Amino acid sequence: MTIAVTGATGQLGRIVIDKSKAQTKEQIIALVRSPEKAADLGVEVRRADYEDEASLDAALKGVDTLLLISSSEVGKRAAQHYNVIEAAKKNGVKRIVYTSLLRADTSPLSLAAEHAETEKQLKASGIPYTILRNGWYTENYTGSLEGAVAAGALIGSAGEGRIASAARADYADAAVAVLTTPGHDGKTYELAGDDSFSLAELAAEVSKQTGKPIAYTDTPQADYARTLEGFGLPAGLSAAIAGWDAAAGKGALFDDGRTLSKLIGRPTTPFAQTVKAALA
Repeated sequence: MTIAVTGATGQLGRIVIDKSKAQTKEQIIALVRSPEKAADLGVEVRRADYEDEASLDAALKGVDTLLLISSSEVGKRAAQHYNVIEAAKKNGVKRIVYTSLLRADTSPLSLAAEHAETEKQLKASGIPYTILRNGWYTENYTGSLEGAVAAGALIGSAGEGRIASAARADYADAAVAVLTTPGHDGKTYELAGDDSFSLAELAAEVSKQTGKPIAYTDTPQADYARTLEGFGLPAGLSAAIAGWDAAAGKGALFDDGRTLSKLIGRPTTPFAQTVKAALA
């Protein structure tokens, strides 16, 4: 069996490639926009640009199972994913596994619409599929901890909303499990961490681990967006991040089904552990 992974040089893609090499003897193919960036992956590399149909056609020849890691280009995702799915149909790909968003069909997150559209495209394609509705990565927060420690404050707009995040490696394990074991066709998995935290609890954990007082300051959505913009982020991205935080405050990032840990056969990574790794 041949397994191909799109976005293989991305943060999730690299972990999936590494874990796949360790867990299966099947042929692994990395599909990437820039092959020169994939020289260190240790697998066959094929150029695959979401917006270049000829490259997708060539890249998917002989592929049995495809992991379609969602594009990072918000606003272009649905069209880009459609191109991949059409190329998969043309080349006889037997199964597609797609990384979607937690409760994509009902989520208030602005990211949800494109994921929901891709899910519809998959279901209409006639190709057996599995949908991995990934919740938030804990790394979405730990990436900004250096600034929070320096400022002595963590800011956001999530209120007391609880975030059931998991480490990126946990979601990679779920993808590999689905790619390499039978019984997942036609299933949609809602994936999130075993435990949850509020941003105030995240700040307290950072304070505990650093020995420095870190307070969480909750701000109105519009004010948070302006603050992010003041840090140099583009206006559109700043507004989006503030919107995601506000949605988290209404439960958009909480799930207690523990489907992720059941799928990977172990507890998900505690957020304190991911914080520790980030602070190191």
